[in-house]
Amino acid sequence: MTWLVTGGAGYIGSHAVRQLRAAGHEAVVLDDLSTGRPDRLPLDVPLVVASVADRATVADTLRRYRVEGVVHLAARKSPAESVARPEWYHRENVGGLRSLLGAMAERGVSRLLFSSSAAVYGIPATPVVSERSPTAPINPYGQTKLLGEQLVARAGFERGLSFVVLRYFNVVGAAEPELADRQPTNLVPIAFTALASGCPLTVTGGDYPTRDGTGVRDYIHVEDLAAAHVVGVARLAAGPTTGAVYNVGTGRGYSVLEVVDRIGAVTGQPVEYRIGPRRPGDPPSVIADAGLIRRELGWQARYDLADMIESTWRAWSAVPAG
Repeated sequence: MTWLVTGGAGYIGSHAVRQLRAAGHEAVVLDDLSTGRPDRLPLDVPLVVASVADRATVADTLRRYRVEGVVHLAARKSPAESVARPEWYHRENVGGLRSLLGAMAERGVSRLLFSSSAAVYGIPATPVVSERSPTAPINPYGQTKLLGEQLVARAGFERGLSFVVLRYFNVVGAAEPELADRQPTNLVPIAFTALASGCPLTVTGGDYPTRDGTGVRDYIHVEDLAAAHVVGVARLAAGPTTGAVYNVGTGRGYSVLEVVDRIGAVTGQPVEYRIGPRRPGDPPSVIADAGLIRRELGWQARYDLADMIESTWRAWSAVPAG
């Protein structure tokens, strides 16, 4: 079966492509290369350089490669940036998905794995969130992901689209040096950049109602996340489904300062930091209940936080940033 992976030259997408191939699936990548890199892809994986908003090109790609399902990762993903540019985020994330769904309907492609986010939960009322927890995003990024889920569910109701939604938590790690995340939007690469520059890391917020005042998150190894894509694709390939939503996390939360401490332990270089103001759109704590995906798809995380940081450090040490 051939799958179109949108955003497949990006950090998460490139890991997903490799694991899909290892599981026996054919893959075609569509990426506008705004953050993706062609050298992340195996040489025999076709790459179409285009935006998902280009419906004609997406439809032509589906036809040309006889695509039977889509893994949709292409999106803007920074909560802070979304606060500064809300209309752009809506246009890119929601408008892009609407265009993709239109192209899929045009070509009769009826399987979709949609990448969502824990940002849909906003500020949870409980320490751990399940898929049944209320969704009340507090930043435009989370709002676009929730709107995306609703668009996908509507397509399932109106035209029988089979779909699986994966709600990612905080992704860390690297399978290979060339696949590492070097975008300064997530805590671990930001901390490594601070180490390399000799400048203190700015911790955004030290007055949250958490055990040490800094934000608590559930961190997931990118290899585990890619494996979740494989089991999601397998579910879609097995036959029609009315849709399912799954959290993809470990069920354990770490504060920013705990992550910083572990980075120092792994690298042997203590990370200097200073406490700055809270970042707009950030909740105090979000931790996954990942029981549903374990029960229904047989997936569970294999790696812990030390594994995530060690693999990232190996990648950064092998290929200097920049």
